Amino acid sequence: MWWVGSRRPAVVFAAAAFVFSSVLVATVAGPVGEAGAATAVPPATTVQGPFQAPSGRSLAEESAITNDIRLDLDADGVLHGRETLTFEGGAPEAFTRALTETMIYDTEHDRAYEVRDVAAADGGGTPLEVRTEAEDGRLYATVETGGAETVVLTYRVEGAVSQVAGGVQMEWRAVGAYSHSVRTTDVTVTAPMPPEGLSCLAGEPRSAIYCTASDMGTDSDVAHFLQTDMEPSDRLDIAVSYPPGTAEGEPFLERRWTLGSAFAVTPWTASVFGLLLLVLIGGLVLLIRVRGRDERALREEAGRGEQAPVATGARGQVRFEPPHGVHPGQIGTLVNETVDITDLTGAVVDLAVRGYIRLEELPHEHFTSVDWRLVRLEGPEGEHLLPYERLLMDALFGGRPTVRLSQVGTAGVCADFPARIDRVREELYRDMVRLKWFARSPNQVRSRWSTGGVVLTAFGVLLTAVLAVFTTAAFTGLAVVIAGAAVTMGAQYMPAKTRLGSSVFAHTMGFRDYLFHPRAATEPPGQRVEIYSRYLPYAVIFGDTDRWANILAAAALTDLSDEELTGDGLAWYTGPREWRIEDFSDSISTFAVALTGIITNARRLRLVNQFQRRR
Repeated sequence: MWWVGSRRPAVVFAAAAFVFSSVLVATVAGPVGEAGAATAVPPATTVQGPFQAPSGRSLAEESAITNDIRLDLDADGVLHGRETLTFEGGAPEAFTRALTETMIYDTEHDRAYEVRDVAAADGGGTPLEVRTEAEDGRLYATVETGGAETVVLTYRVEGAVSQVAGGVQMEWRAVGAYSHSVRTTDVTVTAPMPPEGLSCLAGEPRSAIYCTASDMGTDSDVAHFLQTDMEPSDRLDIAVSYPPGTAEGEPFLERRWTLGSAFAVTPWTASVFGLLLLVLIGGLVLLIRVRGRDERALREEAGRGEQAPVATGARGQVRFEPPHGVHPGQIGTLVNETVDITDLTGAVVDLAVRGYIRLEELPHEHFTSVDWRLVRLEGPEGEHLLPYERLLMDALFGGRPTVRLSQVGTAGVCADFPARIDRVREELYRDMVRLKWFARSPNQVRSRWSTGGVVLTAFGVLLTAVLAVFTTAAFTGLAVVIAGAAVTMGAQYMPAKTRLGSSVFAHTMGFRDYLFHPRAATEPPGQRVEIYSRYLPYAVIFGDTDRWANILAAAALTDLSDEELTGDGLAWYTGPREWRIEDFSDSISTFAVALTGIITNARRLRLVNQFQRRR
């Protein structure tokens, strides 16, 4: 029934809270006179709360107010209201009557009533001014009485009829609230057919007390309700049952906003959600198809790189030739599409192997103290440094001919070391485009996709919030949020190699497999130290440093003479007096770890400084 919802705990709590706040305001504000009597206190949400009674002496002490309400229900389900207000002993300057526009219907819906054509006149038919104000489920009609003893208020109501089992039911809050106490309220309801049953509730909004009296008239052709001594906060709810066909119409239901209703899963919202996800999946499939070029190239061309990267000169001299002339730093960037710290470490070892840097391990001052002197060399005649290698050399040495590894990155050697390392990384990314391995810089592609993903996610959150407030389709907005989050997280996979880049990648992977295979350590004696030295920087990139350092040390121990092995067994790496070639594996691994830590700490310090400057 329609009155069951009004007794729900949430409504009781809302009404009680409102009553308490009204009493508190009245107590603090004190007397405001009859001028404030026409202003109603708005109810909470769609639940009709108490009407604000006038402060000071009640008008009931000076006059008696009665209201004769005639409601005529036509066949179309429209309720025509005509109220005759009688003021005995003097009329107030203004009288306010609250007409209900919204009521709680069930746990998910509110019932809406369309109240139209509100007008007023005095007993002689002279029109009176009526001000209407809709607020929180009520339409407040304030009549300027002009001192008239009788005021006639008319209006039309739609949405009061429901088709129920066994007939038609008219439900209406005949009185929502008054601005003054009313001695008697007499309601008479007529319809095309006689009523079959009736019910009413009266009193405070949370009460379940039956009205003073109700009957179906002398000839049972009308429904009659009576309520006496109505306070401004009281209401009068009526319900009348009629035979089938008495009137047309259905209640106007509006879904009440809740988190559950805002995210309601319906066939429509589920379809839109699925369509958006389908677009996302389609984009991912397309991305996989583009990136699948690497997999196809690996299947078709990796075998070409899985062989010794050496060439024989005119005199039978064997020399190292990596696939496509790829340097270690470039290989690392090509493989994972990111310039890692390991790529820079491998590049430094490569510069040392090629004769641009000599690494001198210094005597150990303490048991755990290890340091190196880096000596800058001119390099082999006829060779030139790549742009990123030149920038890396400048960052390491800062214009000095020698530098200790422990001093690299310090203000005394290179004050802008982190910035220079960033320029090295950017130059490596430019190399990827210059060599036509990528159409665009992988770093820029990731940045653009990340930014786009964040923007799409923020838009999805905003769209979801808007849909949640104004519709019940907020569930569809979650698909945009999911898509944005997926794009943001998948930004790292967005850079795609060109056909040439995929081919070079496949040959590089073949070279890596070759280095991991035992046959890579079977070069003939005599030139093994030089060739294995050239393998070592690539082993640093591929994470196989210890094994290849041991292979290189074993080859040096076999191929080099005792004089060559005294103190400095390799041309590019020398050790202290107590050092032996057998220690090379531990030494070069420790060097790689130390250099990686220096570069990592420098970049981390730069990020901290940037954050502090922004604050």
